[in-house]
Amino acid sequence: MSALVQDFSKAMSQAGSSQFQEVIRQELEYSMKVELDKILATAHSNEIEHTKKDLEGFKKLFHRFLQEKGPSVDWGKIQRPPEDSIQPYEKIKARGLPDNIASVLNKLVVVKLNGGLGTSMGCKGPKSLIGVRNENTFLDLTVQQIEHLNKSYNTDVPLVLMNSFNTDDDTKKILQKYSHSRVKIYTFNQSRYPRINKETLLPIAKDVSYSGENTECWYPPGHGDIYASFYNSGLLDNLIAEGKEYIFVSNIDNLGATVDLYILNHLMNPPNGKRCEFVMEVTNKTRADVKGGTLTQYENKLRLVEIAQVPKAHVDEFKSVSKFKIFNTNNLWIALSAIKRLQEKNAIDMEIIVNPKTLDGGLNVIQLETAVGAAIKSFENSLGINVPRSRFLPVKTTSDLLLVMSNLYSLNAGSLTMSEKREFPTVPLVKLGSSFTKVQDYLRRFESIPDMLELDHLTVSGDVTFGKNVSLKGTVIIIANHGDRIDIPAGALLENKIVSGNLRILDH
Repeated sequence: MSALVQDFSKAMSQAGSSQFQEVIRQELEYSMKVELDKILATAHSNEIEHTKKDLEGFKKLFHRFLQEKGPSVDWGKIQRPPEDSIQPYEKIKARGLPDNIASVLNKLVVVKLNGGLGTSMGCKGPKSLIGVRNENTFLDLTVQQIEHLNKSYNTDVPLVLMNSFNTDDDTKKILQKYSHSRVKIYTFNQSRYPRINKETLLPIAKDVSYSGENTECWYPPGHGDIYASFYNSGLLDNLIAEGKEYIFVSNIDNLGATVDLYILNHLMNPPNGKRCEFVMEVTNKTRADVKGGTLTQYENKLRLVEIAQVPKAHVDEFKSVSKFKIFNTNNLWIALSAIKRLQEKNAIDMEIIVNPKTLDGGLNVIQLETAVGAAIKSFENSLGINVPRSRFLPVKTTSDLLLVMSNLYSLNAGSLTMSEKREFPTVPLVKLGSSFTKVQDYLRRFESIPDMLELDHLTVSGDVTFGKNVSLKGTVIIIANHGDRIDIPAGALLENKIVSGNLRILDH
């Protein structure tokens, strides 16, 4: 079979006989079908329906994967988006709010992407259950924000969580604690797709189970799966029946992604009378964001282009801050009726992301994924809104966690806002070394979170600990070489300092 795959790759890379390509493609699809049927045959009666839907969805994705050749964009066709297709947030905000904002809010559903685990931060279980501020988790803050909206405006904005098979059980256990909050919470699961062997292009799973040694055989196929999963769950139809019209989708670890009434009003009451089906919040690139997906004009449609789709020769141009000034925050506002229409026509077109992985045993696999924002080109009357950077506050690492736990931000009704005491609105650049990667190690190394109001840049490397009430200002670099340890004493003020060598503080 491996030779067959090599033949296929070779045939795809040459413009050779299209007939030959087609024969190999059909053989690969047939082999895949046989394997998927074997897997389906192992399902219990209560698993058959949803397993069948998952495997059907995977089969479609695999079919498209075999059809596509090379980078999925023709670089020559990429243009800057027209001026009016990306509106500045200030212009949207300047319209103000109508008196009936409550009736507008009642048309909204908040959806959080909750499929990810906390493994990259050394935590077991869903990432949304990591404590980020005063013992509050990402999920706590989300519920507090929506509850505050519902109480302030006497509305009924529900929260929907898109879980994955990795996060569903743990999330559902935790949801009981919100049973008395003023937020209706719904969940649905994204699909479960089989990982495929990179050599044979066949699933590595032999049956439907995904516990024990089988956990590595399956994966959630990226957040582009939201459209099909939301539709298949029946929740989309239920919400439309309740009179809901738009979803606001964002990553649960983006603490800046709160409901914005001005954007919502722009959607519901458009100035030109023509409603947008899809709004993507973008923000200006900094040097840290050069790999972020950007909005372009492509064949007369707004299109999200990700770095993985760019031909190698143009990657540096793609990263250029001067040519592509904005990137996608993954805060999206989408019309429910449009999702239903496009899903029923099978007309949502998203580029396939081929994500290679090496499993613990050394086996190379690939997983086929899609991204939610890539569907922008399938919707009518799409719009980008260039929002302030404060709406993009993702917590991907403990360096990010340090920022959001610090006095740079104040917490009010679940929302973080930059402290008024900070004289300039930019966020300091923080790089914590590998000793801080895991949340429990990071927490052990800070007796209390330092005062960072006047910090510009912090780099910490090696075995370093911080005492209570430390103050960091300007640029601070602390490097403990291998075998050394640095204890920053309680109450220390470090301003524009480089600290290296050995500094032990011993109790006596």
